[in-house]
Amino acid sequence: MIELGGATPQPAAQDLIKDTTEASFMADVIEASREVPVIVDFWAPWCGPCKTLGPMLEDAVRAAKGAVRMVKLDVDRAQGIAQQLRIQSIPTVYAFWQGQPIDGFQGAVPQSEIRAFVDRLVAQAGGEAPGGGLDEAVAAADEMLAQGAAADAAEIYAGVLGEEPNHAAAYAGLVKVRIAVGDLDQAEAVLNGADVAIATSPEIEAVRAQLELARQAQNAGPVDELRARVEADGADHQARFDLAQALYAHGKTEAAVDELLELFRRDREWNEGAARTQLFTIFDALPPQDPIVLKGRRRLSSMIFA
Repeated sequence: MIELGGATPQPAAQDLIKDTTEASFMADVIEASREVPVIVDFWAPWCGPCKTLGPMLEDAVRAAKGAVRMVKLDVDRAQGIAQQLRIQSIPTVYAFWQGQPIDGFQGAVPQSEIRAFVDRLVAQAGGEAPGGGLDEAVAAADEMLAQGAAADAAEIYAGVLGEEPNHAAAYAGLVKVRIAVGDLDQAEAVLNGADVAIATSPEIEAVRAQLELARQAQNAGPVDELRARVEADGADHQARFDLAQALYAHGKTEAAVDELLELFRRDREWNEGAARTQLFTIFDALPPQDPIVLKGRRRLSSMIFA
């Protein structure tokens, strides 16, 4: 589990998880999230899946050892908050940081997804993963790969895996190497071979998103032609979506995110929420603290909760 760095004192165990009400929501969630990420579990006593999800969330929060906190809100007793945040079904989970909702999910999900959710939240808030020399080696390999030295990077990733076979970041690195050299089928084969222990780790999920985007890029249309279609008809949602894919394929990630946010603003339900799905794919593919991710998630959240 990722933990926040620094010497900030950890809260007592009893302070990590608490119940809140409409009257105390602002203090318990909005204000508290300016110091540490706060996960809000929207539940009700009659909700069966809530009884499964709640304890798993609590376990993940305790395992984070103070890097996140959790607040539980009974929607039957806080209908005003539930309506304001457009809670349409439960269980629903939102994560708040710096007073803003930045992530979330609905329904009961596996424990592995909950751990990944918490890891992602802590990373967005500035957490760092422990790991010593092996992590430093992976970071060096990442830098080599960014500079085009794919073969050298692959050797380092393989060396790390020789010492720690389930080092998620090193395994993801091998997939990134195959993506970088354009061998997407081999990248998928390597990805599918990930041990179950790391198959749902944030590093593997990130490279999975990168592979999906790389496959999309192979079929991306011409940017100028698609931009002309969008300018001619702002309601041509398919053209705007295709333009976003083309922009990403040409390395214009922020512009791609802008187009997807505009599509979401115009029609969030278009093509079964394709704009939001594509945004999350891009966010997952990038480092959690990437400025494009942080800005994009804030803008998306402001639209969702407007």
